[in-house]
Amino acid sequence: MMNRCTLLGGAALLALTFDAQPAAADPAEALAALQGQVLSTGPNGEAPTAASDVTLIDAEIEEIRSMGATAAIVLHYGGNDWSRAQVAGLQDQFAKMGIEVIAVTDAGFKPETQVANLETVMAQSPDIIVSIPTDPVATAAAYRAAADAGTHLVFMDNVPQGFVAGTDYVSSVSADNYGNGVAAAHLMAQALGEDGGEIGVIFHAADFFVTRQRYDAFKATIEENYPDIRIVAEQGIGGPDFAGDADRAASAMLTSNPGIEGIWAVWDVPAEGVLSAIRAAGREDIVVTTIDLGENVAISMAQGGPVYGLGAQRPFDQGVTEAMLAGYALLGKDAPAFVALPALPVTRDNLLEAWETVYHAPPTENIMAALGQ
Repeated sequence: MMNRCTLLGGAALLALTFDAQPAAADPAEALAALQGQVLSTGPNGEAPTAASDVTLIDAEIEEIRSMGATAAIVLHYGGNDWSRAQVAGLQDQFAKMGIEVIAVTDAGFKPETQVANLETVMAQSPDIIVSIPTDPVATAAAYRAAADAGTHLVFMDNVPQGFVAGTDYVSSVSADNYGNGVAAAHLMAQALGEDGGEIGVIFHAADFFVTRQRYDAFKATIEENYPDIRIVAEQGIGGPDFAGDADRAASAMLTSNPGIEGIWAVWDVPAEGVLSAIRAAGREDIVVTTIDLGENVAISMAQGGPVYGLGAQRPFDQGVTEAMLAGYALLGKDAPAFVALPALPVTRDNLLEAWETVYHAPPTENIMAALGQ
């Protein structure tokens, strides 16, 4: 006797195949569930400590003020909104603690330049260096020399290879980069709607811990939650011309895959390059999501342009936390190995509030004008 599947033939198989497809997540619910969570682990697999747990009482701050300590800020690259906000947060908290900032350097994302910057800074014998390594291997020896000289090291996001928290450095402080990648994926799904579509991915082609977390999180979230969204093109960019590299990558994607409806870029500066490629191709219908609330992507969001939303870091608060952890080192106070601040999903609806949260400053005139205010 023939069974039901035999009777129905291909129709039954088609139905069974359809039934086996996982149901797509609800992006709004998924984004709401992210609030206040931290999904990232540290560079060496450490569980995250909340930034709110890093505190100094008034007596400790006064003790630090009496030390006359100095600090240097050694960036991977500067000039973007994230770097400026980090430096602002560091300088604000260091001033409260009576710590003089003697140098702020910009390596242009070149390891050899950062090594030279570290050597120059160390000639001034700072008590503290707050830094983000451009390359965890190429810069490790320079950081090791600083640690051996007795300088307290606090890292943003990335840690040199072979370094151990509490021994070689004080702590590492980061945004929830994995969480921000997750947020950007849910925002992409929200923008594309339930029909999904084809998308491209532009990632950072480097051994850089936090940008890899974003890429892994974005891809995994799309693949595990949204079966109707298909990643059809991926391209890595190495910089230091990240906007230009992303422009070229996005242009190639749009030429090779004209059906693309969305592009994710690993942070806001590459996203600016994607916007340039979209304008040149006359494809203003494409959805862009990214990480970091820079002014240019905020303006696109405010205007209802291609940037639908993003996962924002909290760089000012991150800088404040790094400065406080430097204070821990001066006091001989035990510090957590890895501190993370939660992701902040941003769309046009919460743009003004988010800008103040991220930068501790009012939105710029350009953003207000783009919103028609």
